[in-house]
Amino acid sequence: MSRFGAMKVALHRLAFVVLVVAAFGLMLLGKADTVLVARLSHTVTDALAPVLEVMSKPAASVGAVMNNIRELAAIREENARLREENQRLLRWQTLARQLQVENQRLRELSNLVPDPRPGYITGRIVADTGGVFARSLLVTAGARDGARKGQVVVAAEGLVGRLTEVGHRSSRVLLLTDINSRVPVIMEESRARAILLGTNDNQPELAFLKAKTGISPGDRIVTSGVAGAFPPGIPVGVVASVDEGHIRVELFIEEGRLELVRILDFGTEGIVADPGPGTPPDATE
Repeated sequence: MSRFGAMKVALHRLAFVVLVVAAFGLMLLGKADTVLVARLSHTVTDALAPVLEVMSKPAASVGAVMNNIRELAAIREENARLREENQRLLRWQTLARQLQVENQRLRELSNLVPDPRPGYITGRIVADTGGVFARSLLVTAGARDGARKGQVVVAAEGLVGRLTEVGHRSSRVLLLTDINSRVPVIMEESRARAILLGTNDNQPELAFLKAKTGISPGDRIVTSGVAGAFPPGIPVGVVASVDEGHIRVELFIEEGRLELVRILDFGTEGIVADPGPGTPPDATE
């Protein structure tokens, strides 16, 4: 056993010496003949490529199986979430149908006069050329299209403002954020009335609100229809913050993303009257 152990140690030492000598030899050969070393490297690589390709296929298959397992687990979680959401939506749908039937019956019993369905025209927002208002936009719809001062302007998200200047081919929209804007609104849940005041920034304020105790961020705000300025029920925004008596409102619309707006005609003149036939329009055509 001692002879066998001595031979094993001697072989290890010899192998170490051989490997060191071979490494130095390859380094010297690489310095002496780079072309030969490059050819030898390419030959070895070409010889090992099929072997590496065969060895890589099981690894790729295992990776694909693991990805499928992870995707399957994610799909199961998403499926469970969608089922739960679908159940909630079905409950809301059932409740909405019940409320719709109840509302229809109450309307029939009270002989309620339905709200008029407004006419409308659609215009495209173009670059503002400036004017007496700080926050306003120009829309490509004018008197020739049926636009009149005081008409309500809305987008898909909610109220945008009202027309203050009407030319033959274009009109100016006074935005809710302009300091000259005053809109009668109402809290959708508490039914508390207020006035939405523009402040020339992105978040107007609520003023003349009698009951401020029940107001909290997230409360929805719609138009109240008081004084005939705006029809009731048009979405405006939500309460963003309540601090030190100032109630800021986050509007549903984003001025920078407006492209198309709808000008509604409820048959009312609003709070801005049209000029008479003899009065020239005060907007740029």
